[in-house]
Amino acid sequence: MRKTCRPSRFVADVTKKVPPSGIRRYFDLASEIDDVISLGVGEPDFVTPWHIREACIHSLECGETSYTSNYGLLELREEISGFFTDKFTTTYDPKSEILVTSGVSEALDLAIRAITNPGDEIIIPQPSYVAYTPSVMFAGGVPVPADTCLENEFKLHAEDLEDVITEKTKALILNYPNNPTGATMGRKDLEAIADVVAEHDIMVISDEVYDCLTYNGKHTCFASLDGMKDRTILLNGFSKAYAMTGFRMAYALAPREIIASMMLIHQYSMLCAPILAQIGAIEALRNGTREMERMVRDYDRRRNLIVSGLNRIGLDCFVPTGAFYAFPSVESTGLTSEEFAERLLFEQKVVTIPGNVFGKAGDGFLRCSYATSREEIEKALARLEEFVEGL
Repeated sequence: MRKTCRPSRFVADVTKKVPPSGIRRYFDLASEIDDVISLGVGEPDFVTPWHIREACIHSLECGETSYTSNYGLLELREEISGFFTDKFTTTYDPKSEILVTSGVSEALDLAIRAITNPGDEIIIPQPSYVAYTPSVMFAGGVPVPADTCLENEFKLHAEDLEDVITEKTKALILNYPNNPTGATMGRKDLEAIADVVAEHDIMVISDEVYDCLTYNGKHTCFASLDGMKDRTILLNGFSKAYAMTGFRMAYALAPREIIASMMLIHQYSMLCAPILAQIGAIEALRNGTREMERMVRDYDRRRNLIVSGLNRIGLDCFVPTGAFYAFPSVESTGLTSEEFAERLLFEQKVVTIPGNVFGKAGDGFLRCSYATSREEIEKALARLEEFVEGL
């Protein structure tokens, strides 16, 4: 008789160390409750603009259903290159410095794996998007948190970065506009970071997927700073700006040596991004600005609505200047982030995400997404007020 198999014995150690997404847990809880209002999802509530969908439909009718180059359609890469040249006066060679990926999540994974050797340290400002730390761990790297705070509007300061750099530091992950705080960093802020990066000879993975959702002034592309293009792996995509989350369409911009390494991993894992999504992305870049700006104006109105409402209720909230998240403090209630989020869900049927799932620096805060209608935001605020008054 053959020996009994214990499948758990074959599971890689690293997967046992990485916890499941804290965000997903609250979605699973909410799925079991009726009449829920969600301020939890980081996804536009807009439908992808019709002209983008129509371009995809037309491509299907024309039988465009094949693989593309591992790098992505050259036509799309040329559009991306032109977009960055026009917007940030930063030029990338479409043939060697641009890689089209299946979402920014894949681009992030490729970037980290392409530069990380076992034991390399990757600095992650916190609160941070939940995928950063696990991605570093899966690549054999060591995630090193660099805490930001409300007093600094959750901006990473140069001295805080200096404090966590060691001889093992390989890279810094930047994410501005930021998920979950909604914070942004201006050119002066980023110049100070660039000085530290150059002095210590480290790379930067700059996740700028929310760049178009900048409400005060213009977004500063990190790679556009003096001397930073060759030190930056720039990640961006179409999910947030053009409401194309389901298309899983993004790209990475970097020096050709790094793009070649990322492409090698991409080639053996994903092969290429779906051609249909790439065609939609071409249309978005060529003709999507007006619809994108319309959505951003609506987000801005929602931002003002939710922030003023949270502050009126007594949940102190700084004014986010990017993305579509508010990050109020719940310390005045005497509850932890998790206690507040769970009780609010079960007692008032409002989904929010406790700040501690984004790192220890997020404890005492709550992520509230305003990527939902103003009517739903007003209902959620009314339930929140009733909950806080009842504490």
